Amino acid sequence: MKSANAPVESAACQRILIRATELFSKYGYKTVTTRAIAFAAQVNEVTVYRHFPRKHELYVAVMERAMQQVSIREDLLAVISEARNPRAALSAAFDLIAGTLMRDRDTLRFFQFSALELDNDFAPLASRHLREVVEVIARNLDPWHGKGELRSSDTRTVVLTIIAIVLSYNSISQLFSSNGPEIDSIRDAYLDMVLSEVC
Repeated sequence: MKSANAPVESAACQRILIRATELFSKYGYKTVTTRAIAFAAQVNEVTVYRHFPRKHELYVAVMERAMQQVSIREDLLAVISEARNPRAALSAAFDLIAGTLMRDRDTLRFFQFSALELDNDFAPLASRHLREVVEVIARNLDPWHGKGELRSSDTRTVVLTIIAIVLSYNSISQLFSSNGPEIDSIRDAYLDMVLSEVC
């Protein structure tokens, strides 16, 4: 929630951010020009530079905006905490993360490009904005880890690995076939790996 003193974005700035998100999610950072963003936002390029002096600053603003929209559904979180076995808990955690990050394909593609092209900017922002999501899900997996039923040094690593799998889903699926496996197949393979020695 914005504070009362937070600056209100102008209509032009909002259009720039929306169109930049669309273009960056389709073509990545390196391919998209500020001229293309200005054209899509129906402003001149000077207006883009007035709001964002460098293309990099615009990209980081788009990334920040996308990260702020990531939120977890409480009802899905309850499924993890009420699971009767580690496989059900881990499956629910995977489904929660996949559902959260894959809810908007444009945003998912944007995150994928960001992780690949601007990792130095993406990692700190992801850490700051996804920290709460990671911590909450990890806490709900802690009882199974405490019983030695999850193969991992800690539950945060499990959650971060799931996030990495979901973010790289398109690339992973293309390795297997032209259509690629469904996310459920990838989830099941990951669960088998994490739970193989304990279940």
